[in-house]
Parts: sequence; C-alpha cells; structure tokens
Amino acid sequence: MDLRLQGVGHSYDDVTVLKDITLDVPRGHIVCIVGPSGCGKSTLLRFIGGLEQPTEGKVLQIGTPPADSLNPLTYVFQDFALLPWRSVAGNISLVLEDHGIRDQAAKEIIDDVLARTNLTGFEKALPKQLSGGMKQRVAIARALAVRPAVMLMDEPLSALDSQTRELLMDDLVGLWTRSPFTAVYVTHNLAEAVRLGHSIVVLSRRPGKIREIVTLDKPLQDRQMGDADLEEKQKHLWSLLREEARTADTELLDG
Repeated sequence: MDLRLQGVGHSYDDVTVLKDITLDVPRGHIVCIVGPSGCGKSTLLRFIGGLEQPTEGKVLQIGTPPADSLNPLTYVFQDFALLPWRSVAGNISLVLEDHGIRDQAAKEIIDDVLARTNLTGFEKALPKQLSGGMKQRVAIARALAVRPAVMLMDEPLSALDSQTRELLMDDLVGLWTRSPFTAVYVTHNLAEAVRLGHSIVVLSRRPGKIREIVTLDKPLQDRQMGDADLEEKQKHLWSLLREEARTADTELLDG
C-alpha cells in the first residue's frame, strides 16, 4: 500500500499550520520528515494516521494493505507507551487481543517479532527492568505484531542517549534489510534522517510547506557513521534549515 498526500493544509482558527503538502510515500520506503520546531511535522503525521482531518486536501491510501495486516497504519511514539504492569510479551499481546488473537496464535506472532527485534529471552521482563533502548524495541515489536502497511514513527529515538540511538538505528536498518517496511519517520535529528531515509522531506517554518525533497540512493545497509556522502547530505539539510530553525527557536522563546 502506498500513501499519497494531495494539497494537505490545516488551520486552527486564524493560524495556518500546514499548507499545500503534496507527497508520495512508496511501498517499502522510509520517508523522513524534518523541519524547524513548530512547523507541523507531528500534526502532519496525525493526518496521515487519521487521528485528525486536515482542513484542506486529502490523504489517500493507494492499493490494499497486506492480506494479514491487522492495522494498516500503526504508530511508534517517542515515549514508548508501554503498560508498566504488563510484561514485554504482555505489552505486545495487547494489540493482538484487540483482534481476538490469543494463546498459541498470539505466542507465534510474539515470538516472531521478539526475534526480529533482538528481544528473545526478555518475554517476562517488566518495562521497569528495561533500558530505554529495549523499551523502544518493545514498542517497535508491538507495532510489527499487527503487520502494518505503514509505520508512523514520531521522534522514536529522541528520548535515547546517543550511543543507544546509534544501536537502534542499526537495528532498524537490519530490520528493514531483512523485511522491507514502509514508514513515515518524523525527526529533528538530521543524522537519523540521512541514516534511515530513502527520501527526506524538508518543511519550512510555519506554515509548514515542502521546501525540498532530498533523495538518498545509497542502500541503507551501506550507510555508516562518518560516511562522507551522508555528511554532505546532512550539511545540505542544515543549510536549508539553519536560519528558519533560529527564527523558530526565537519565536518559541518569545512565546
């Protein structure tokens, strides 16, 4: 299933947040969205996920989700959103219970996503026993359990320290390499964007409009920290964002 955004815009009363966002998200691609604070990145993700409706334009689902998809669109948040009284397996099984999947059928799915996210052996652990990186792996495993057509990832690594973030990026690349998935990935971190994105959508400050779409042809598995090509892409992204980021920061402080 592909996604297509056609002329998406949104206003709250007399404040225009987004304007004329036209964008394709092809199947099997990770599309990163970057921009200054307050430009409407997370708002755009909510429109894609159907949590809110834009005042202009539309979000279209092109084609059909996989036959075994339980939730075509599934979120991964920065705060993990795990239930503290449920084990790792229990947190994952929660999304399956909503679809009536229990017992052995649920166990097979849980075992599969735990293996894919390097969590085998931690089924009985509680969230309080896990590091931040492991909690986010559980959140990703829970998303994978419903076999989504598209994962909507809202700053999923921003709460993690830099070393853990590098490890999780490696994990995401490995996960995609073994079984390519489609994702819209919102981030402030340009290093994440050039490491994970097949394309990077650069939004302007409010009202958020597409300034440029930067494509990266190098395969995800061939991208490494210190890669000269990626550093050039990151510098280009920062050149697009620097002045608007400074202005946005001043506006937020003044507000």
